[in-house]
Amino acid sequence: MELVREFRDSSRVNILKEKLEGFAFKNEVKIMEVCGTHTMQIHRFGIHQMLPENVKLISGPGCPVCVTENSYIDHAIELARAGFTITTFGDMIRVPGSYSSLEKVRAEGGDVHVVYSPMDSLELAQRSGKEVIFLAIGFETTAPTIGATVKKAKELELENFSILAGNKLVPPALKVLVEDRNLGVNGFLLPGHVSVIIGMRPYEFITEYGVPGVISGFEPVDIISSIVLLLEMIEKGEARIINNYKRAVRDGGNPTAQRIIQEVFEPVDSEWRGLGWMEGSGLGLREEYSEFDAEKRFQVDVPPPREHPGCRCGDVLKGIINPPECPLFGKVCTPENPVGPCMVSSEGSCSAWYKYG
Repeated sequence: MELVREFRDSSRVNILKEKLEGFAFKNEVKIMEVCGTHTMQIHRFGIHQMLPENVKLISGPGCPVCVTENSYIDHAIELARAGFTITTFGDMIRVPGSYSSLEKVRAEGGDVHVVYSPMDSLELAQRSGKEVIFLAIGFETTAPTIGATVKKAKELELENFSILAGNKLVPPALKVLVEDRNLGVNGFLLPGHVSVIIGMRPYEFITEYGVPGVISGFEPVDIISSIVLLLEMIEKGEARIINNYKRAVRDGGNPTAQRIIQEVFEPVDSEWRGLGWMEGSGLGLREEYSEFDAEKRFQVDVPPPREHPGCRCGDVLKGIINPPECPLFGKVCTPENPVGPCMVSSEGSCSAWYKYG
């Protein structure tokens, strides 16, 4: 099948639907969409309802806010309570930690700001003279701009700016998922945004497990055609990585962004909600940039983390259950009153299921 170029041509949907209807699998086939934006689009456009019998889409750990562990959120909250100025991307402010949230701390008088870019935090530090700490979360997608901001702070010799490092790397998570025999993923719908940065090569290891992957864009035709490509490979017993988002993703990724990440950060062990601790799955500042590491610079007492009783956000992120199978979904846990981060973020699986059904 040729790569889809007319990605907004609705007539292509009917052609692709016919291709989907042509598949017949005796056993259940599980395709995991790794990206939270894919999850939202799949439910928004009802793509999961187009799938042939025995083909199931399951959500993965593709929402960076959702996989951020409670201990990180608790740490940020205690820094805010200690009087530091905290800056963060929008979704993060409402995510419940073990005992509170940044939104509640701000209501109590904490100096917490929502920013659109880490550079906004840098400018705030310059303008205000206050000690500003940026919450550095996200996957490989946000790491280059955060790294560039840290480099700029070093060039300016800015002493009142730092980050609480929390970026995570997608490939190590995929390794854990593909090795989980109980989960039994047959194919991966790979994230477009992350792939713009890292390209195709970091995913190639999953083919060693006999599992294919397709990098997909976010329009309905992108997603449906990528699912067709996956099913064609699964049907033939092939395991390859296909770039079905060539208008945005180069096979080698973005070398400039990769250089910034490698210069400023180094891989570290990191804890993911639902997946636990994984070797080399996070990014920490290199020694030459350690003066911008808030965790090393500022000591605060962080209480032991705890999970909310009954919340199964971790199981949703690992693809073990669908959101409605959580006993809190739509009852105690709603977008207006989120118990877990999967209901907060615009990329969260629970939010997608709640909004679109």
